[in-house]
Amino acid sequence: MSQPDFSHDGIRTARGTVFRYLFMLCALLSILTTAAIILTLVVDAIAFFQTVSPVEFLTGTRWSPTNEPIAFGVLPLISGTLIITVGSAMIALPIGLLTAIYLSEYASERQRAYLKPALEVLAGVPTVVYGYFALVYVTPALDTFLPLSTFNALSASIMVGIMIIPMVSSISEDSMSAVPDSLREASYGLGATKFTVSTSVVVPAALSGIFSSFILALSRAIGETMIVAIAAGQTPRMADVADPAGMFLDSIQTMTAAMVQIGTGDIVGQGVAYKSLFAVGLALFIITFVMNLISEIVASRYREVYR
Repeated sequence: MSQPDFSHDGIRTARGTVFRYLFMLCALLSILTTAAIILTLVVDAIAFFQTVSPVEFLTGTRWSPTNEPIAFGVLPLISGTLIITVGSAMIALPIGLLTAIYLSEYASERQRAYLKPALEVLAGVPTVVYGYFALVYVTPALDTFLPLSTFNALSASIMVGIMIIPMVSSISEDSMSAVPDSLREASYGLGATKFTVSTSVVVPAALSGIFSSFILALSRAIGETMIVAIAAGQTPRMADVADPAGMFLDSIQTMTAAMVQIGTGDIVGQGVAYKSLFAVGLALFIITFVMNLISEIVASRYREVYR
């Protein structure tokens, strides 16, 4: 009887150990990078708040870091960001969800193989191209029947909405495709139509994934920079809830656009105006972090486990 050959076991063990530490190093680098970014934001934001009161920053309704009278109220930037987020959500969420339902429940394998990659090409288009398209084509087209400003929130919202459609549709479609066919077959066995199965069985069963796609897409819309910087303008102003149409027709400024303006302007590096960039960045980080946290909670709350 021949003896088993264990001569390669040591090599395999050594290779496994190397890969283990390599993967752990990559994970640690990701964590350290995130921690370094947060630390930088917090340290410089604290330096800013030693000069400007946090209450004044969070409740002020004027943002003018460079022009007299100087003001550091972040509310106009937050309201501008919310306008873009709401406008883009009104476009991306319904279109993305309906597209996901079609791809998951109605499209053939051949159609899905072509349509899904084609749709995801939208996510790869540089955002500066979206901004240029909004400024040169969308705004003039809308201006034929709406009293738009050259820079306006509506064009920026439309293009941001188009940009995040692939994120909503792709993640939602993956979640719907993970729903077991036994649920569909049971519904068909009870006489349900394809529309009823899609909307009453598949969508509720995939709700956690669909909601996660919504939150991730909205977080992407909140953090979008180039489209809003080019198409929405640089006018920080409070949203007038009594005039909802006017909120989209005029120029606004979002938090990211304000950071670009400060970062590329002629501002002294150690001045208060420059440090306000980090305070705005920290506020933006907290908003997106809370949204991602809510997404995780909802996803875990409504996640269905199938056997």
